[in-house]
Amino acid sequence: MSGWDDLYPLPMLPSWVPGAAAGIVSLLVIQQLLFPYFWADLRYLLKVLMYGLRVEMYRLQGRIVTVLDKFVKLAEKQPHRPFLIYEGKVHTYRDVDRRSNRVAQVFLHHAALKKGDTVALLMGNEPDFIHMWFGLAKLGCVVAFLNFNVRSRSLLHCVSSCEPKILVVGADLLGTLEEILPNLQKDISVWIMTKDSTFPSVRTLLDKIEAASEDPVPVNRRSANNLKSSVLYIFTSGTTGATCVLKKKFSASQFWSDCKKYNVTVIQYIGELCRYLCSQPVKEGEKNHKVRLAVGNGVRNDVWREFLDRFGAVKICEFYGATEGNICFMNHTGKIGSVGRTNFFYKLFFPFDLIKYDFQKDEPIRNKHGWCEKVKKGEAGLLISKVNAKNPFFGYAGNKRHTEKKLLCEVFKKGDLYFNTGDLMVQDHENFLYFWDRIGDTFRWKGENVATTEVSDVIVMLDFIQEANVYGVSVPDHEGKAGMASLILKQNTSLDLEQMYKQVVTYLPSYACPLFLRVQEKMEMTGTFKQQKFRLVDEGFNPSTISDPLYFLDNSKKAYVLLTKEVHEMILSGKMKL
Repeated sequence: MSGWDDLYPLPMLPSWVPGAAAGIVSLLVIQQLLFPYFWADLRYLLKVLMYGLRVEMYRLQGRIVTVLDKFVKLAEKQPHRPFLIYEGKVHTYRDVDRRSNRVAQVFLHHAALKKGDTVALLMGNEPDFIHMWFGLAKLGCVVAFLNFNVRSRSLLHCVSSCEPKILVVGADLLGTLEEILPNLQKDISVWIMTKDSTFPSVRTLLDKIEAASEDPVPVNRRSANNLKSSVLYIFTSGTTGATCVLKKKFSASQFWSDCKKYNVTVIQYIGELCRYLCSQPVKEGEKNHKVRLAVGNGVRNDVWREFLDRFGAVKICEFYGATEGNICFMNHTGKIGSVGRTNFFYKLFFPFDLIKYDFQKDEPIRNKHGWCEKVKKGEAGLLISKVNAKNPFFGYAGNKRHTEKKLLCEVFKKGDLYFNTGDLMVQDHENFLYFWDRIGDTFRWKGENVATTEVSDVIVMLDFIQEANVYGVSVPDHEGKAGMASLILKQNTSLDLEQMYKQVVTYLPSYACPLFLRVQEKMEMTGTFKQQKFRLVDEGFNPSTISDPLYFLDNSKKAYVLLTKEVHEMILSGKMKL
């Protein structure tokens, strides 16, 4: 009996095959050692390029696809699929489409709105916010999202910046409306989400929406002309896609039970949200949920690790970006602490640099030739992004001066132009990027941007304040920086803490109210005659090392109180809630 080799002779492999196989294995080993993120980078870059090519294809075809266009198409395809879940009630794609049609019909017949007119929305988290947005977009209106935390003068500034024809106010924000109504521009028509109104010359919406037709308005009303056409003005931040579970207010204690109840798979966060969740008492079955992805920014490394340990294999996609900016990063690899990664190809399409910054002069460092200099890897530098036809910077609505302030000219050579993000970043030797700090006149607290000039303007309205220097200070185990104000009193006056408290809580959103006050005899200035902040930031709010009088905003007492060593220790230990 012959062997199997005689019956089924094996084919002889060419002599080059083993060598080629060995070469491929060697290349894979070298790639893993020298370029461990090659395939992850390639997948991410291909996704970005695909989106870019799709947008370019639309542009060449003369098509502009907006969020509304995408929604309407999905409403036709899947009318009965849930789009919003709010307080237990399901709003399907068809429900939202039809109610937004009613909104469009109301403004079509009761307001003289033209395509391109701006309508400002001062509304909280509720389905009618979406209905208003989509309904107005169906009329070709530009919609301005106002931050409902902002009050008084700041809110009036936001309204005047976008120059709306109409202001729509939610039923739970009528108190805010009452504050600004006497100073609101007379040519702005005000509408409120109620059936009745006690305000003179203010129109109601709910009664008209309920009586309106659900018929769609002509499609040509909503078409955008080009990619530079204004669609939204954003004074706050937020994202909707897919089915969205919406709540009026965030609840750390109910968060995971809500995720389980509604089979949530993706969550959006700011760093504080993750910290709040980690601060909750440990419960049984915390990993028993379907959340697979968390997208957001501002989470600390220690909170990031604890979040993963407690709540399971959730992929955290930390990102960096600004609504008005022309650069963004996404941590597609899951590296803890990083906001993203760069490489040769990314910089080819989205050119950016990290440059040296002078903290004392509060401006980029320029060498003897007048050019800016790049930092080395591992050093903190100011993130700047090149402005060109592919990466434009459109600026801020109604504020040419602020737009110009965000641009740096002749950075590395004559004629170049860069967008100044105002953020310090660090790039490590593996090309991961890390957010370091914010410079200039803003800082973040409670996930919100705080404009120092806005806070100081409110404080100096008090008749006993000569000058106010506002800045952010670090507080252990808290994201961002807490607001602190260094005060110079007018001669022959004293600090009225009761008036100070009343002033800030009346005219500022809660996150912008300074938590700490410091009374100084004179204000230190920089060489360019700006208020000196950096030494004050470094000194913080420690009464053991600061001889000046210090005060703390005690929310439980609704008053500013003397910041003693005991109070300071309670803040550091977390016993005093900020």
